Amino acid sequence: MEESITTATEKKNEYQEKIKQVFAEVGKVVVGQEAMLNRLLIGLFTQSHVLLEGVPGIAKTLTVSTLAKVLHLDFQRIQFTPDLLPADLIGTMIYNQKQGNFEVKKGPIFANIILADEINRSPAKVQSALLESMQEKQVTIGENTFALDKPFLVLATQNPVDQEGTYPLPEAQVDRFMMKVHVNYPTKDQELEVMRRIANMNFDYTVNTVLSKEDIFAIRNEINQTTMSESLEKYIVELVYATRDPKSYGLDKAAEYIQFGVSPRASINLNLAAKAIAYFEGRDYVLPEDIKEIAPDVLNHRIILNYEAEAENVDTKEIIQTILSKVPINN
Repeated sequence: MEESITTATEKKNEYQEKIKQVFAEVGKVVVGQEAMLNRLLIGLFTQSHVLLEGVPGIAKTLTVSTLAKVLHLDFQRIQFTPDLLPADLIGTMIYNQKQGNFEVKKGPIFANIILADEINRSPAKVQSALLESMQEKQVTIGENTFALDKPFLVLATQNPVDQEGTYPLPEAQVDRFMMKVHVNYPTKDQELEVMRRIANMNFDYTVNTVLSKEDIFAIRNEINQTTMSESLEKYIVELVYATRDPKSYGLDKAAEYIQFGVSPRASINLNLAAKAIAYFEGRDYVLPEDIKEIAPDVLNHRIILNYEAEAENVDTKEIIQTILSKVPINN
């Protein structure tokens, strides 16, 4: 019995060391953005999807493509445009003149990591095709249904600056993303390092593979076994309900700005993401700090504010911080 416990501990230590190596390998190519990479790995290890929002040129695409190389996973980048069709994404039926029949031509959705670049630039039909694939983990082409490869991770990007000619994602569809992560500008030192690297024409973009698919599935299982106390489970539910009925939590000011609170997907994803945060920190149990750390990314796209909030420049970040400061943890 002791031997099996020792073996399990050694395996866990090995996986956590490999996760550190993933950060190191991606860091060979990408300067900074550790916070974004952390969220991408949480999505990967919890079978969830991540929405990235940030201005152009801050290494969103480079981070995702480099991560795919480090994990040795199939990667496809799809540039969403107004003229994109669902068939361009999932595939279509083509006629084989030699055989005299129709054959399935699979689209780029059949990969492990999908980067949906500027997802809000494509019409609703294309967005729906992608989001259905995310939810069902399968694609139907003609009369044939195909299961998508595992692991399957969709990372979508949005440009918050240029909104002309875009098709904003409906709230019900945005809700299918585990997190909406705001990607910030690099610091001055990081930007200096970026400039030096890009100016070096011979910069080496090669990275080493760190995790296999089997490792990813094993880490998923490890995270699933991370324990969360009943008091913290109830704390998550209280946070969620505070967005739906702020007044009953003494959040009268927040109640003036919130039109709709978060869905049950928020509580599910807070639980999963907090366990992943704890695992990354080398613990097999969740602390309140883990929930508070991940809450802004899990909740920010699910809270729908009214026009009054927009008029007074109140954003969901402020609302979430107020909720976290007011809602107590009951033992």
